[in-house]
Amino acid sequence: IDSLLFVCNAFIYALNATAKFVATPEGTALAYGSLVFMALLPIFFGALRSVTCSKSKNAADMPETITSRDAARFPIIASCTLFGLYLFFKVFSQEYINLLLSVYFFVLGVLALSHTMSPLMSRIFPASFPNKQYQLLFTQGSGESKEEIVNYEFDTKNLVCLLISSVVGVWYLLKKHWIANNLFGLAFALNGVELLHLNNVSTGCILLGGLFIYDVFWVFGTNVMVTVAKSFEAPIKLVFPQDLLEKGLEASNFAMLGLGDIVIPGIFIALLLRFDVSLNKNSRTYFYSSFLAYIFGLGLTIFVMHTFKHAQPALLYLVPACVGFPVIIALFKGELTEMFSGLKVQNLMSGGLKPYWLLIPE
Repeated sequence: IDSLLFVCNAFIYALNATAKFVATPEGTALAYGSLVFMALLPIFFGALRSVTCSKSKNAADMPETITSRDAARFPIIASCTLFGLYLFFKVFSQEYINLLLSVYFFVLGVLALSHTMSPLMSRIFPASFPNKQYQLLFTQGSGESKEEIVNYEFDTKNLVCLLISSVVGVWYLLKKHWIANNLFGLAFALNGVELLHLNNVSTGCILLGGLFIYDVFWVFGTNVMVTVAKSFEAPIKLVFPQDLLEKGLEASNFAMLGLGDIVIPGIFIALLLRFDVSLNKNSRTYFYSSFLAYIFGLGLTIFVMHTFKHAQPALLYLVPACVGFPVIIALFKGELTEMFSGLKVQNLMSGGLKPYWLLIPE
């Protein structure tokens, strides 16, 4: 899911269904304002949830740690995957490829949306609700050589979430409606920010720097990124119609924002939140500065895109903003060495420090 989540989507591009369509200023403002708002939701709440998920005992909720080696290889892997998809769409029928992708993302989307809804359902259901516990266990071998393959614990509330998510999945599979697409896209983004952890700030800089080059090359250097994004019918991007005011929910001229522009900066912002918590101070300076930097970078991307009327690699603006702002603050506060050492963050992830600012209860 990681490579498919990040590849071929790190850009912003205004997509018109017909060449004659010209969005009204009101429609354009509503579309891009909505995209920015939707992008902020998974970053903010995913970062909060990332603080607690590392202490979960459920294997399905354990975060995946990205090392410096992973970060260095990722742009190469992403480029190969992106170009491979481009060749697939050139050689094979787009209709059949998208059919297979629809089924694949249906399964992933149902699971991601179910996981996203789970904490909310735990709060909604009354204490008297008969919540039974279940365990899905797959093992290999027998006796002393028995090895666990899958060990997943869940309850009745999780099953209710799975049922609701399946309804959304069927809706997306049959109608490809933009609202269903966005529900899945938001779930993918939130899960990515929550469950993908950078092991330190240096690794984050390597990852963002590599994808900065990747994004600029594939958007400005070739037409591969835009071609794949237009052909790829899957919830790997958030969309919002620019003609919503004229056509309502049946609108079809979309502006879109790739999930990579949310998740890539999002996991770095979540790392800075965990760093803030590890400092054991009553402030979230680095988290809020990087969060505001993300808003600035995304707004600048949209402004430049409309000024030059060309697809923009959003990471060209997001990476310098999200990395530069907190680094400058750390320099002035004398915490730059501590930020890049990663010791405090490692202590938090290993349970060495008890975080005291938990907005999402365990």
